[in-house]
Amino acid sequence: MRKPVSHNVPLDNNRLRLGKPKKKAAGIPAVISSAKHSLKKMGITRTVKSLAMVNQKSGFDCPGCAWPDPEHRTHFEFCENGAKAVADEATKARVGPDFFKKFSIQDLAGKSDFWLNNQGRITEPMFLDKDSNHYLPISWDDALDKISDKLNSLENPNQAVFYTSGRTSNEAAFLYQAFIRSFGTNNLPDCSNMCHESSGKGLGSTIGIGKGTVTLEDFNHSELILVIGQNPGTNHPRMLTALRDAKRKGSKIIHINPLPEAGLERFKHPQDYMNLDFKSTKLSDFHLQVKIGGDAALMKGLIKVHLESGGMDLDFINNSTTGFQSMCDEVKNTPWDVIVQDSGVKRDLIEKVGELCSRSKATIACWAMGLTQHRNGVSVIQEVVNLLLIGGHVGRKGAGFCPVRGHSNVQGDRTVGIWEAPSDSFLDRMEMGLKVSLPRKHGYDVVKAIKAMDGNKVGVFFCMGGNFISATPDTRFTANALSKVDMVVQVSTKLNRSHAVTGKEALILPCLGRTELDVQKSGEQFVSVENSMGIVHMSKGNLKPASKYLRSEPWIVSSLAEKTLDKSPISWMKMIESYDGIRDLMSDCLAGFEDYNSRVKQDNGFYLPNPPRDERKFDTNDGKAHFTTHKLPNLEVDEGRYVMMTLRSHDQYNTTIYGLDDRYRGIKGNRRILMINSIDMLDRNWKTRQRIDITSHFEGQTRVSQNWLVIPYDIPSGNIAAYFPEANELVPLNSTAELSNTPTSKWIICSLSESNSSDEEE
Repeated sequence: MRKPVSHNVPLDNNRLRLGKPKKKAAGIPAVISSAKHSLKKMGITRTVKSLAMVNQKSGFDCPGCAWPDPEHRTHFEFCENGAKAVADEATKARVGPDFFKKFSIQDLAGKSDFWLNNQGRITEPMFLDKDSNHYLPISWDDALDKISDKLNSLENPNQAVFYTSGRTSNEAAFLYQAFIRSFGTNNLPDCSNMCHESSGKGLGSTIGIGKGTVTLEDFNHSELILVIGQNPGTNHPRMLTALRDAKRKGSKIIHINPLPEAGLERFKHPQDYMNLDFKSTKLSDFHLQVKIGGDAALMKGLIKVHLESGGMDLDFINNSTTGFQSMCDEVKNTPWDVIVQDSGVKRDLIEKVGELCSRSKATIACWAMGLTQHRNGVSVIQEVVNLLLIGGHVGRKGAGFCPVRGHSNVQGDRTVGIWEAPSDSFLDRMEMGLKVSLPRKHGYDVVKAIKAMDGNKVGVFFCMGGNFISATPDTRFTANALSKVDMVVQVSTKLNRSHAVTGKEALILPCLGRTELDVQKSGEQFVSVENSMGIVHMSKGNLKPASKYLRSEPWIVSSLAEKTLDKSPISWMKMIESYDGIRDLMSDCLAGFEDYNSRVKQDNGFYLPNPPRDERKFDTNDGKAHFTTHKLPNLEVDEGRYVMMTLRSHDQYNTTIYGLDDRYRGIKGNRRILMINSIDMLDRNWKTRQRIDITSHFEGQTRVSQNWLVIPYDIPSGNIAAYFPEANELVPLNSTAELSNTPTSKWIICSLSESNSSDEEE
């Protein structure tokens, strides 16, 4: 009989140290931090060998963010967090059978995410029986047989759910969705459901494509760049180089965010020191410190100024768009006092930036989760679209939309079919290529999948990478729902919380990482990925695999498909002998991937078709770009309550915790931190480091998270911020964005109370 496993997030009692927030990103501290982390994890030889190949034409794509590579690359084409991501994967530490013999899943559930990640690479397939407290080794054949038998025993294919993280290559993701749809379901939730789903929905219905429309070269020709709800210094550090170059060429940069971020104040490229250049570059010209949720009001204010100041591209508006007059009427009828109150930004500052928008002939708008993870995530992105369409800033050099993806291939996975709601045209072409009939009923996204688990409607939950428990909202509810699933399978490189808080039975299938050699029957293989700007290119690891028992993701998918599907016309294992066979099939099945094998082997890969960017054409119902009209969201909050947003620390990549320091924000040693306006602290008579409990409120339900340390921070009054994944237990599962169903991790209504455990940190 298995002992109960704790669903609570382990408390962090490390000593908190506070310093002043930094005013400059990168520079020598980034070099030192990268070197220390790399040498500690990999040693000298692996550090040199691996970092020399990151983002190189003959090397591997960084497992960090999806920022594109420049055409002319340097010898050090990586950032601090990229180096940490590589070191984390290429670590010399190992997690094998002896480790699982020592630690029960109850033990593991009591450890922090930081501790779990530090244990190293998983070396063998492991199986957790429904009556056991410990994982035991299992052969690959036996593991795949168990999964196949369980899948084929389900009453309906829709009782299986297949999750994907953005780490998965195009080849693996394509095979994965082809197998799953051949099996008979579209239950393909993925990490996009929790981050940029709102971007896809907002852009798709207005400009006809759910992707960005800029190239890296466009930054060099821009006159104005809006960086909205994004912290590139921590989450996309290589973007800072593009911003610096744009700034040096005369572009103005506007930073729109509730918190000041070091990366958008000043930037120093570490490689400049080699050229004896010791100066840093000031990036943002204005910081509009918008209230959490106030971006829609700010956009209306900028549009209002733009309409009054001129600079409209009337030829484009009249000939290539619809909905302009309705949008104008709504903006004109929105009073300035409402715009100022809701945005938290003074009118004169909005007017200054609005005039910059009206004068600019080439504007780029960049954004991330600061916009997408709100109830109005789709509509606020469409307000950004409205702002750029006024000046015709699409399909023009130096202008366009730039949703900045986090995972290194999250966009590519969606392009090749990882989507619970595929279009009929996508499925039509897939059926012709695969010669298989595919299901048409849309499947579960992440939130719907969790609810289905809770309702005992899921028998198998298969995860291709990721850390589902830590990444998803409403941690305790999700953990309880997952525990009801008969079998949970994790394809993983390293240990995480989802291996401890799992289903009745669980399997861990250890896979090759991005940094490692993938050798199949025909020799060394490469895979491909798509970056944030729609370029598909090669990625090839160069390190010896962490264990002889590791298998590639394409091998795992094809092996499972071979065992599970009866009389499939697809030669699953033949394609694994050489991945060229996978890419040939992709050419037959995917629009834009024609002659894939030849094109992807070009030095810098190739751009996928993007009609708004390439031809100023819009794949909408009427062939035009759409202005949209939206009312402002209701931002009223009950007295005594706050609006909380979750965010990353600098020593973190998604749910992977590299360390306990947030260097740019001056916070070190502890992650259970609540950032709050200093005036709000004085009103409560709270001291720095005082322990408090947080309660989130939604539709009459509450969720409580205990023992957080309060610190004063430069954030608007009434707003608070905390790190995820620790704060995810406060995000209500049912609080999601309209249309995209993305959890509202940037809009959580909370009350705060003094903790009973202690008044202050020891």
